[in-house]
Amino acid sequence: MSDHRNPIPTVDVILEKGADILLIKRRNEPFKDYLALPGGFVHEGEKVEEAIKREAREETSIEIDPTDILGVYSDPKRDPRGHILTIVFVGLIQEGQAKAGDDSKDVEWIPLDEVREKKIAFDHMTILSDYKKWKDSRDTFWSSKPRSNRI
Repeated sequence: MSDHRNPIPTVDVILEKGADILLIKRRNEPFKDYLALPGGFVHEGEKVEEAIKREAREETSIEIDPTDILGVYSDPKRDPRGHILTIVFVGLIQEGQAKAGDDSKDVEWIPLDEVREKKIAFDHMTILSDYKKWKDSRDTFWSSKPRSNRI
């Protein structure tokens, strides 16, 4: 057994339809009833690309194709449960209609420009701000990359 304590990997995905972003309403703590990007923990033996497809299906009932990586967010304080890092994908919906499942209480399509008015979990507001910039630049982002947090 190792004495090392390592960060726990997760994945999240940004799915857009028109000007709207798909967010889930969290069923559980932390951030119960807050909106969040679809995503979750990577299972042992699973590629992150497989994990985001599984998590999207479990939480939103839709099949997705991850097309790009927005960035990696690894600030040890981004999640109150501990040092949990996330790889954020941008994806396309392949099939299905978004509906709540697994850890989500509800799903909502919200205009990207109106996200700032909502209660958003974790550091997902920063991620969505980075996504807005990414749409024009296709830059990648990470936790300590200098940025302004404007959507």
